[in-house]
Amino acid sequence: MRPHSWLYVALFLPLALAMTVDRQLEERATRKDATVLILGGGVAGVIAARTFHEQGIDFKIVEALPQLGGRMQSFPFGAEGNQRVLELGPNWVQGTETPGGPENPIWGLVKKHGVKTQDNDWTSSITTYDFTGEVNYLDLFDASIDQFTNLTIAAGERVSGNLVDLSSRSGYSLVSAKPKTPQAAACEYYQLDWETAGSPEVSSMIATSWVASIADNFTYDPDFGGFGDDNAMSIDQRGFHTFIQAEADTFMKSSQLLLNSTVSNIQYNTSGVQVTLVGGKKLTADYALVTFSVGVLQNDDVVWEPELPDWKQEAIQSMTMETYTKVFFQFDQNFWFNTEMALYADLERGRYPVWQSMDHPKFFPGSGIVFVTVTGDFSIRIESLPDAQVQSEVLGVLQAMFPNITIPTPTAFHFPRWHANPLFRGSYSNWPPSFSSGHHQNLKATVAQSLWFAEEATSQKYFGFLQGAYFEGNEVASAMAKCIQNKGCVELQDVADVSNAQPYQI
Repeated sequence: MRPHSWLYVALFLPLALAMTVDRQLEERATRKDATVLILGGGVAGVIAARTFHEQGIDFKIVEALPQLGGRMQSFPFGAEGNQRVLELGPNWVQGTETPGGPENPIWGLVKKHGVKTQDNDWTSSITTYDFTGEVNYLDLFDASIDQFTNLTIAAGERVSGNLVDLSSRSGYSLVSAKPKTPQAAACEYYQLDWETAGSPEVSSMIATSWVASIADNFTYDPDFGGFGDDNAMSIDQRGFHTFIQAEADTFMKSSQLLLNSTVSNIQYNTSGVQVTLVGGKKLTADYALVTFSVGVLQNDDVVWEPELPDWKQEAIQSMTMETYTKVFFQFDQNFWFNTEMALYADLERGRYPVWQSMDHPKFFPGSGIVFVTVTGDFSIRIESLPDAQVQSEVLGVLQAMFPNITIPTPTAFHFPRWHANPLFRGSYSNWPPSFSSGHHQNLKATVAQSLWFAEEATSQKYFGFLQGAYFEGNEVASAMAKCIQNKGCVELQDVADVSNAQPYQI
């Protein structure tokens, strides 16, 4: 190729490709499939759809799974004749309602659609173990609650003093909470990691105080706009997702829902969007509301044409998508703790620490089911292992917890691989210390007028929670409705450059 030909390619090919995208969108604009395509049918997507319905705006939900609910996924577990429907993903309504105070909207939907729940006591119905067997270190457990409260107080002082955010590990150190034993480390894990799914090293000191403390946050404490300190665990044998599917049934037509439809490509400009599904089907609309998890956005599981702007990509990559994994066992008979919960302290922090008995009288007595939860990097680790190895490791932990019995062979065993799943790439978001308010604004900001974003990760007060997805779906859809009805609007603005308050002096 001649030198001038190379110059032509460099200068004009990107422009030509952009013109091709624009022409494709313009050609299909006259036969659009909906005013708004809602990409993803989890809580954010369904609540956005309900808002559009109430505003008389045409929409269509595009969902990769065969049902609505997103990460709310249930499955029948156990040997034949003794199965129970359990939850692989979200399991609790966290913070319900304090009399006279606001109600968690998830709790409102659960009650509306008759989803069966049971209160779950996380703090006073617990037995403690370590690698030598049952050991009572509830004094350390109680101290860890106080230490976390002190962490949140110190975080509030940093906010009021306009001080830079730190990691929760740094924050813990500043309040003299430095676990030096496996038992103290397990208690710290229970207070922080088990909620955020991330370790203190990767979790924001300030943002963790917003979402992870029962004592002082936007979900549990009514004084901060929270709903109450109860945790209602779904034991409904239809599955927890019933509440969002039943809500969709109250307003949606079958023609407004595309199931089993995975998005592979999104073309967009200021005039509209064209979405291509796996298999080649194309859909066109004036707007798209993207409710994919931040993990999916981070992993390039969808191709964007043109690429998302740098400020949007920086915001996406700056958030953290954590993984929260339940490992389920069923045995012929119950041989474990009589409390609802148990905490195991291993020499390795985060190694199969938090246990819950589903054979408890409050849940599924006679089921023989118990599960253990792991999070973060440990979740990713076990996803890479064969099932047999994970089962062997956990049975070894049970043997350490109960050294005077021979641990029987389980009748059933299962755990999900959320991190590897291309539809999710994790369980929920976690705010790292390097994630600034500017990043958060950019995560939510509109692109090219036609692309809008809403999910639990875009919620400042409730990231990682179902109510975060609910509020974001409603809020962003309401803003979009104003744009559509006014035939133009002010977008959710981005921050062009997220910068330090003061430059580094080197």
